[in-house]
Amino acid sequence: MDATSATGRRGSGRGGGPDGGLLLFRVDGVPVLLAPSWWIGSLIVVVLYAPLVGRLLPGASAALSWSLAAAFAVLLGLSVLAHELGHCVVALRLGIPVRRLRLFLLGGLSEVARTPRKPGQEGLVAVAGPVVSLLLAAFCGLLLLAVPPGGPAWLLVAQCAVANLAVGLFNLLPGLPLDGGRLLRAGVWALTGTRTRGTRAAVFGGGAVSVALLVWALWGLAEGSEDRWLRLGVCVVTAWFVAIGASAELAAEGRRSWPDGLAVSDLMRPVLQLPAESPVSDALAASAGRGVVLVRADGVAAGLLDGSAAERLAATAPHAPAEVAAEPIRAETVLLVSEPGEDVAERVGDTPAWQFLVVDDEGRPAGVLYRDDVRAALAGRPPRPAA
Repeated sequence: MDATSATGRRGSGRGGGPDGGLLLFRVDGVPVLLAPSWWIGSLIVVVLYAPLVGRLLPGASAALSWSLAAAFAVLLGLSVLAHELGHCVVALRLGIPVRRLRLFLLGGLSEVARTPRKPGQEGLVAVAGPVVSLLLAAFCGLLLLAVPPGGPAWLLVAQCAVANLAVGLFNLLPGLPLDGGRLLRAGVWALTGTRTRGTRAAVFGGGAVSVALLVWALWGLAEGSEDRWLRLGVCVVTAWFVAIGASAELAAEGRRSWPDGLAVSDLMRPVLQLPAESPVSDALAASAGRGVVLVRADGVAAGLLDGSAAERLAATAPHAPAEVAAEPIRAETVLLVSEPGEDVAERVGDTPAWQFLVVDDEGRPAGVLYRDDVRAALAGRPPRPAA
């Protein structure tokens, strides 16, 4: 299982941690993490696959069966890792930043930092993973011709071929969050010019994939197939993964869907520039209905006045410098007035800040955008009137 996420993900992209997992290595600065749930998924694979080894290799001892099952779990993890690296490398080459790459319960996730700007970019990033998997499957298939058949080594190579073929083909199924769903979204997006329509079509596909997996698992139980318990365990977990991922994609699309005809300038508040050393009480009084950029004597912006902090400071020290109640201006809290609305919605949704400085193409302050106003616009509500 695999997904390439462009939604705002929690957790640091700088390394491992409780919400990320064990740091394995980095690719162009992107951390590759092994989540704790990967061990659970691998254990499930080992327990369910070991009984099948005896049928594939008659006369195999228990120790050999468990060893080959463990090797299969590792090969499956490496297959998913290669698949995800395909996504990661292509995204980076297209200039799309990647926060991190994670391997987790029976799957992987490449967390890109922003949504692809064009359907072609989405399609290229999505197809890269399956292409890597299918190439590895073909390589292992050719390698089988050089390995004596019937032995443990042959079975390991065959396992690797099957694992990569399964990862590649499964992820081409047309439903989010799978790569095939992203390809479907890119196609509908290219045809209609609307990403939201593509997302809805691919989310519907994700639901169909989940139902199909459960039906296939139940069919195996009804027929009493040899792999019925392995099939049931994998299909239930996979169907859950696809259903949850599709729901998350639909919710994320709703958060970034910008109303037609709405410009960023329609939402931003007027901006006022004041000296950073201005008394906080004066800055607070001047800020009514406006955003305030506090500028130091050397012309460098000290930050945006934080209204709540300014009120608390003014209550005890009204003549204190307004800079004390300033919220720092960071790169991620600066928006271009000409920036597409969808990109603004995505940035506002991903950045832990309540106000954003909007600048013109020359870098001059043009206004201040409040998070609550953006949320109201996306929900179809009018923004709060300026005080």
